[in-house]
Amino acid sequence: MNRFGRRRNANDTKLAGNQSGAGRALGAPFRFGAWVRLHGFDILTMAVMGAIGLGVYFADPAPNRSFPIYFQDGQVVYPEFAYPLRKEIVPIWAAALIAFIVPFFFFTLFQVRRRSLDDWLTTNLGLLKSLITAAVFQVFIKWLIGGLRPHFYSVCQPNVQPGAPSGVGFASLMYDRSVCTGDQKQINDSLESMPSGHSTAAWAGLLYLSLYFNAQLKVMSAHNPAYWKMILFFAPMLGACLISGALTIDEFHNWYDVLAGAIIGICTALVAFRQTFASIFDFRFNHLLLPRATSLFHRRPFLPTAGRGPFFTYQPMPEMTSYDLPFTREGGWGYGGGEQSVGAPGDATVLMGSSGIGGGAGGPNSGFGQNGTGHGHAFNNTGMTNATEPGYTNGGVNNAGGVGHTGGVGHNLGHTNNHQGAQNMV
Repeated sequence: MNRFGRRRNANDTKLAGNQSGAGRALGAPFRFGAWVRLHGFDILTMAVMGAIGLGVYFADPAPNRSFPIYFQDGQVVYPEFAYPLRKEIVPIWAAALIAFIVPFFFFTLFQVRRRSLDDWLTTNLGLLKSLITAAVFQVFIKWLIGGLRPHFYSVCQPNVQPGAPSGVGFASLMYDRSVCTGDQKQINDSLESMPSGHSTAAWAGLLYLSLYFNAQLKVMSAHNPAYWKMILFFAPMLGACLISGALTIDEFHNWYDVLAGAIIGICTALVAFRQTFASIFDFRFNHLLLPRATSLFHRRPFLPTAGRGPFFTYQPMPEMTSYDLPFTREGGWGYGGGEQSVGAPGDATVLMGSSGIGGGAGGPNSGFGQNGTGHGHAFNNTGMTNATEPGYTNGGVNNAGGVGHTGGVGHNLGHTNNHQGAQNMV
């Protein structure tokens, strides 16, 4: 049976959730206590990271940054920092809430088919890893490096006479915050422009959601999906762009602040998703959770499903749970013999067989995971017995790589068989 399953009929075995007796041992029921022990240390670590991030967020800026105000002729040096202070279009709390609530909603909605508390909890945990890591990363940069917001001069209200430099450095042009007469809290905030926290949060959460859509709906796979799936895939990234871009309209951030925040959020989303799922872009595996067998609070390996070890092997295995299948049923998913058995490896570097990608001697199936017969033509191991009985296989070389489309990498063995077969021709 294909590991990704197919639509069941009355004679088929049901999924683990409906099994009884010996079948239940193959797909053990979810145990919340075991999940908490396996992921509890991660949760505590995230709580500590969140507390550190909040502490740094409310701390005063660490550096005493120098900045020019006027040239000797009285002209403002950097008019790009002279915008008026305006109300934010999207407050930081709203950006953070959107970055979590929108993915959370869709993760919950997709459980209509996924039907797995483990999948739901672990997917949301991955989202929190992305958001918290990105937030802590950016607040440390704000605190230790920072930068001037576009409305800095309006907030600072410097007590400096135009045309009469009285600062330090060359031509006495440079000043520090001691010349500011504005509100100290606003001045602190206006010195911490880089990177953008809005942009960081938006990309850390919404890109994670886009990757989830791609995995569950197979937007990029071996079939041509419905167009609405492509729209849904790009929608979270559009939202992240709009949240980020709004910061340049209300003059709370410079464009490079937004870009730096986006890079941080993109990086944490990619890493958090890959830590949670077996792949990012390889459509055969990117909907499958990676196993967690041990942790600081659960030292004995937790292996609830028979035949599945403490790490993902990228090998064919029987379907045990409902989340062995993605949300979509296009491309043959849930019907057996679908696109899960073909395709380019993406970032999955270990597939099948001992002689290359799915081919060569020792592979359980020939080609890129296809079963039994394949495409192309190849002589069988014994060659042609006579001129009237061509010794063709059903396509592809059995267990030996071969020259057909399913031959994969191990074609040297297939060529050897071809030469042996040709010698037997009469």
